[in-house]
Amino acid sequence: MHSPTPAKARISIIGAGPGGLTCARVLRQHGIAVTVYDRDPDADSRNQGGSLDLHEEDGQRALREAGLLEEFFTLARFESQEERRIDTAGRLRGHRLPAEGDTARPEIDRGQLRDLLLRSLDPGTVRWGRALESVGGTADGPRTLTFTDGSTVETDLVVGADGAFSRVRPAVSDAEPRYTGVGFLEARFDAVETAHPELSALVGRGSAHVADGERGLFAQRNSGGHMRVYLMRRVPLDWMAASGLRPQDTDGIRARLLAEYAGWSPRLLRMITENDGAYVDRPLFALPVPHTWEHTPGVTLLGDAAHLMPPLGVGVNLAMLDAAELALALAGSATVDDAVRTYEKTMLPRSAEVARMLEGGAGFLLEEPDADELARFGEPGSGPADGPLAAGRSGGDEGADGRAPVTSS
Repeated sequence: MHSPTPAKARISIIGAGPGGLTCARVLRQHGIAVTVYDRDPDADSRNQGGSLDLHEEDGQRALREAGLLEEFFTLARFESQEERRIDTAGRLRGHRLPAEGDTARPEIDRGQLRDLLLRSLDPGTVRWGRALESVGGTADGPRTLTFTDGSTVETDLVVGADGAFSRVRPAVSDAEPRYTGVGFLEARFDAVETAHPELSALVGRGSAHVADGERGLFAQRNSGGHMRVYLMRRVPLDWMAASGLRPQDTDGIRARLLAEYAGWSPRLLRMITENDGAYVDRPLFALPVPHTWEHTPGVTLLGDAAHLMPPLGVGVNLAMLDAAELALALAGSATVDDAVRTYEKTMLPRSAEVARMLEGGAGFLLEEPDADELARFGEPGSGPADGPLAAGRSGGDEGADGRAPVTSS
């Protein structure tokens, strides 16, 4: 196979989520042309989800390579690094307050991060309304992208940054995401300081986590006075239909939740009864562990397309690190194929190691903390400490075909 130089190659990224856009931005920083395809009609057609935290060692590192770290810091919410552990009686059991000047894991709304990345790209870099159907072609190249509208594009490299249910993944792997047995229901709260002041005080400026071993609750402040709450339960994938409920049946879903969470503090139950608007069902999926593939010329993956895991501390951060490393490999290699081999040599073992650590970890979100865990997390009112939420809040990197993200990253 003749592999072109990256400077002359046709490079196509599928998915305009944080991973795909980060890869595109770093490539443009090095003068390499790229086109991003996304199934959404436009940049504003869909809510991008809640808040996420970008870590110094991966997400922030990627933004530094993209030349966007300082602009990120102007948007980030450093105060939202505050984390609380609450028991089912509504009592504060663990508390992490960020130290002054702490920049380790500041929060940013997912939509704000996407807008930051989109603004950094030349107009026309992202082609909206292009839903990928399949990847064709042979190892000798070029690859052919077939879209659902019947159009096709030839490319020298296709990068699958299209999330959990990637349409690029079948070109390198037969693996499919599997339901973890844990589902989230997302509830939205608007104008939280004025319309829901008691909940605002309970959660604080960042996030709060409650669990009793069978069910859990994760509340997360967003910008603009918004808050999202994720009700976490072990349920069958079809639990809603099997119960005779529909997604818009807010009253019916609420009644079921109140029965399931019976015995919890009335203060906490207000996160079930006072939400603004409908619930959103977000089942958690994961790829088999480990998920690897034989090198396939002209195709590679990043983010959830490559290593979908339970939301326990990777997600967007790992996707953005993948993206930056792939772009830097392309900038520093003689051929596209050399660059992809260099990237996969690092990314695949790293993601396999993390996936093994997190395998089956969706259930961790439902576990009631023991005394040792609370001590590591920090006593109420204490300063910074490492704890389960400090490295345990992550949503996936969503792209063209990925499901909407869940918690933080």
